[in-house]
Amino acid sequence: MNAIERRAVGLLVLEVINSNPNGDPDRESDPRQRLDGRGEISPVSFKRKLRDLVENKEGPVWIELAKELGLNLEEFDILESRGRNRSEINKLTEEEFIKRYWDGRIFGNTFLESGGTLPIKTGAVQFAMGLSVAPIQIERMTNTNKAGVQEGKDRGMAPLAYRVVQHGVYCMPFFINPSAAQKSGCTKKDIELMLKLIPYAYSHTASYIRPQVEIRHAWYAEHKSALGSFSDQAFIEALTPGKKENPDKPSTCWEDYSAPCDLPESLKQKTEKFIDLVQGT
Repeated sequence: MNAIERRAVGLLVLEVINSNPNGDPDRESDPRQRLDGRGEISPVSFKRKLRDLVENKEGPVWIELAKELGLNLEEFDILESRGRNRSEINKLTEEEFIKRYWDGRIFGNTFLESGGTLPIKTGAVQFAMGLSVAPIQIERMTNTNKAGVQEGKDRGMAPLAYRVVQHGVYCMPFFINPSAAQKSGCTKKDIELMLKLIPYAYSHTASYIRPQVEIRHAWYAEHKSALGSFSDQAFIEALTPGKKENPDKPSTCWEDYSAPCDLPESLKQKTEKFIDLVQGT
């Protein structure tokens, strides 16, 4: 009775201000950027933030949502966490694994070990690459420290260590697949928790290098059936903001964009449910 019955699609619209939404380790942690100048946010980066909020069982987000949804602590462990015991995990039966790990049910499991009993599973939820609508401009500055960290130096310096996007609007689609959910053990309650976590993904994981990343909209729609009742791509295109002028130039503020506030009626009629998770409407 708690099985996922319908396909669903979502679109996160994020505004980045003087922040690094996702550093690239291959480019000294520069904000990720394509050859055409557009910025990227990897799916792994966003899923990590959701995992962190669930893993922090003493944090306000978990405490509030666990109480609201009536969640059982033992059923919401995080597989992708530091200090995990690989040998212990591989001793779990498939049923025990599914019951214990929320991110395994949601995002899937590629946890392989020689002699292990847990198969690879595709997750019920797939986040796609987040891309900026327009090219981004990256600012780089040197960090300084009043106290020296090197012998003979009266102060410390980290050349070009501060690397941020001056301004950008990114869109990240996500998809919920009931066929994969049936195999991974993902339930309606698992999805409900994820949807409630999304508005807090950046505000409750903010850091020195990522102080201003805001989810402006988190659009979410359910199909009328497990097979689907509308085009996911049409949904994404209908809600993606467009830059009003000079689309090949970086933006400076949210007002540079024309951001849709609703679905076209012809498309909305094909949905079972349509909501902005941030606004709650």
